[in-house]
Amino acid sequence: MTAQGYVALTPDSLPGRLGALSVLRDRVGPSDSWHVREVGDGNLNLVFIVTGSAGQAVVKQALPYVRLVGESWPLPLKRSFFEYNALIRQEARDPGSVPAVWHFDEAQAIVVMEFLAPHVILRQALIAGRRVTGLGQRLGQFCARTLFRGSDLSMTAAARKADLALFAGNVELCDITENLVFSDPYFDAPMNRHTPGLEGIVARLRADLSLKVAAQHLKLAFTSRAETMLHGDLHTGSIMVTDTEAKVIDPEFATYGPIGFDVGMLIANFLMAHFSQPGHEATPGDRAGQQDWLLSVVETIWQVFVAEFSHLWRTERRGILYQASLYEDQGHGLAAEQALADLLGRIWADTLGFCGIEMHRRILGLAHNADFERIEDEGRRAACEARALAMGRQLMLGAGALPGIGTVTAMARRMDKEDHL
Repeated sequence: MTAQGYVALTPDSLPGRLGALSVLRDRVGPSDSWHVREVGDGNLNLVFIVTGSAGQAVVKQALPYVRLVGESWPLPLKRSFFEYNALIRQEARDPGSVPAVWHFDEAQAIVVMEFLAPHVILRQALIAGRRVTGLGQRLGQFCARTLFRGSDLSMTAAARKADLALFAGNVELCDITENLVFSDPYFDAPMNRHTPGLEGIVARLRADLSLKVAAQHLKLAFTSRAETMLHGDLHTGSIMVTDTEAKVIDPEFATYGPIGFDVGMLIANFLMAHFSQPGHEATPGDRAGQQDWLLSVVETIWQVFVAEFSHLWRTERRGILYQASLYEDQGHGLAAEQALADLLGRIWADTLGFCGIEMHRRILGLAHNADFERIEDEGRRAACEARALAMGRQLMLGAGALPGIGTVTAMARRMDKEDHL
């Protein structure tokens, strides 16, 4: 896909350009009744909410550059193609987990989808101190179902290799991940930034040779181990919630990679939300209950992931890996369980490593989290971020030695009481 013939939408031009789409007329109403509002607050795209006499829709359009930076950083429009293909696969693998896609225009890089109401971005809800019933359960299921069913454990060889070839084309967004996540935080990269007051811990991290080695081992795993289709950017800003429901959005970074990548990125963002809570307190300690709840979500995500992944292993393992013909069909069920335990152990170590590196890049790199950025007092913000940076280091260097998720949440509780500046 090229930008030839491409024209960016505006609130004024959208009704004229999309008003003839029957799917929008049927679900939103005739275009002369439409009210269009641009709401995109992310790093890359235009996002519009279209409201008409019959309902609402979301229209998302890729821009030919990184919106966060501007036209000096060009980016191909084809990322909308990968987002569309990821969304329809996630819906098939975990029905109801993502917004319904109603229309895709490849030439104009437009995806038209269901408007989620009364959903809000999860990150904003967590900053406000809100809780979501069943959140860890739902996200653990999403990870297990999409990651298992998008792998050689479940798919036929032909289907999986076709998907691998398709998503291998998402080169430019993978390049962003490979550099901004795995390399840039560990040296003085041009687009890095950090909160004043973190200079000491930043210098220590960048001088930590073992940490640099661990970061590049993780980068090697991301680039070389095409285990499953990843969401690729799974965090609390790419999840929309009500008090009782969660849906995952924005999989434009979709690619094939290690199973533990999505799980680690997701858990990291809950840990960062945990460390940020003292910065949002009106009075000392008034977010302690929210911190406990956030850590309970972390524990539930991993526990449900393991339980659901294990269930799928026992009921849907029909791909080319760990075939039942080698195990259960020969009466070797115990060996199949041992293979599952070994695989989950490797996913656990990967999860912790990716979790740690995500905590670093969200504080030291280009794209920061609002969890910390919304803390107005720079001293309080730096203190919260320093704890997250210290924990990220522990996770990256100790991934193979931490025995369970309870150890991780206990570490977070302990570090929340420490001064790492």
